[in-house]
Amino acid sequence: MVVVSSLFLALCSLSLLAAHPLVVRDAVSVSTPLGTAQGVVGVDGATRFAVRYANSTRWAPSAIVTEWALPNDADDPAALPLQCPQLNADASTYSEDCLSMILYVPDNISVGSDAPTLVWIHGGSFDSGSATFPGLDGSNLGIATDSIVVVIQYRLGALGFLPPDGSTNLGVQDTINALTFLSQVVPSFGGDASRITLAGQSAGAGMIRALLAGPSASSLFKSAIMQSDPTDYGFTSLATQALFQSTFNDLVSCSPSDIACHTALTIDTILDAQSNVENNALSLDPSAALGEPLHPVLDGTLITSPLDSTAPFPTIDKPLLLTNVRNESVPTIYGVALPGPDAFPPVVFELSSDAFLGVDRTAVLLASPFYETDPDGDSRVQLERLGTDYIWRCPTWTFGRNWVAAGGGSVHVGMYTIGATYPGNEEIPECLFDGAVCHQDDIMILFGTTSTPTPAQSALTIEIQARYKAFLATNDPNVDGLDNWEPAMSSDVHAMQFGAPGEVPVLACDPAFWGAAVQYDYQFFGL
Repeated sequence: MVVVSSLFLALCSLSLLAAHPLVVRDAVSVSTPLGTAQGVVGVDGATRFAVRYANSTRWAPSAIVTEWALPNDADDPAALPLQCPQLNADASTYSEDCLSMILYVPDNISVGSDAPTLVWIHGGSFDSGSATFPGLDGSNLGIATDSIVVVIQYRLGALGFLPPDGSTNLGVQDTINALTFLSQVVPSFGGDASRITLAGQSAGAGMIRALLAGPSASSLFKSAIMQSDPTDYGFTSLATQALFQSTFNDLVSCSPSDIACHTALTIDTILDAQSNVENNALSLDPSAALGEPLHPVLDGTLITSPLDSTAPFPTIDKPLLLTNVRNESVPTIYGVALPGPDAFPPVVFELSSDAFLGVDRTAVLLASPFYETDPDGDSRVQLERLGTDYIWRCPTWTFGRNWVAAGGGSVHVGMYTIGATYPGNEEIPECLFDGAVCHQDDIMILFGTTSTPTPAQSALTIEIQARYKAFLATNDPNVDGLDNWEPAMSSDVHAMQFGAPGEVPVLACDPAFWGAAVQYDYQFFGL
């Protein structure tokens, strides 16, 4: 659905390199199997270690490093890694040498602690983002959860998902290599390699879904936390991937096997061709997920299950936390698709739905009680509700039900009703309305990096971090003194509201509506 999805790309393509200010108290060294790790200790009570975890030449599979090395050949342990090449970013902030991670180790964790590790995978539509984006300093989160927090990077866009030779999922393989590297070194910092939990937001959650669907990654983590996964987007089919690939190759004028031609391409040429493919994805293939047209591919080797309602779920015994925010689609609708101070008439809802969902599915929407005309006559209200349900909330709930029904471990589902405005969202007035929680507004709540938080934000940060601490330790997010968070069932997900009492109303997320009467994209297109 273009109207609902297109801003998701723009929103998650914000190229805001975080400063990650660190007041250094001292430098520190740790002996690892790969050599001496150099880090810097902050006054907040955690030590930060930045490291290159893998090497790769352009469009070749990455290889795990055999020696500990600072990112980008730096000689200062306080230096942060450059981000991977991406659109809308200054060239001085990125490098193809970007396969790095940052470890945040609380002062009370040392060798023998056997502490859990939380690995954060950043969002950004698989074509933007980094370990140094705003709010991702893991110090406070690590201290609050008694865990090592690790934030990783992986190759993005065409460099990670459109290699001209037709191979697939380089970015996914990078992530697997990051986890493999981590399992080798984390005991040296006091972590238990068997107690790694993956967590990620938006495309980062989508990457976790890809790892859950890849048997080769299964042994590398024990549980997962998926925040704001656009679950409506199934994995890319091989046919769609081949079409995007041939289009990209034509744009850069390189044959699949011409390595010399691939090597000679400038980053600008690659990013320009990538942008062309992304901007024209829907016209190339109606099944394209406009919010993230370049994403993991169901290749049958690395990723072997669609993990959606088009096929039976495999039984993967891992507990999951699945969360959304109240207004996932506000930035999509009000920020890019239909911006401006003036209301859009109700007919825009029907026309948009007709164009991108088809007449039959639109008729079901119009006849339902879930998307009634806004009293003020602004169709954006309906479209925002539709986008939040269709792209994020309802398919995530369906995923949770399917996971439980397949016997894949416990699932807890939740929704943020309080957030902290993420950089970029403050430019959208509707994200500043009382009670609005926009896509990405959960990140700084979780990490405890909200600037001058309100009492409500501080209270929610304490609650979320306490629940995550319990989940990392016991696979159960329930904590004495907090409301009981019921696990999801195959018929009722019991979605808890974070910041408000009670459960989230089911409304359109009834299994008999989305995925049946209307169908998600992955079903409709048979991905």
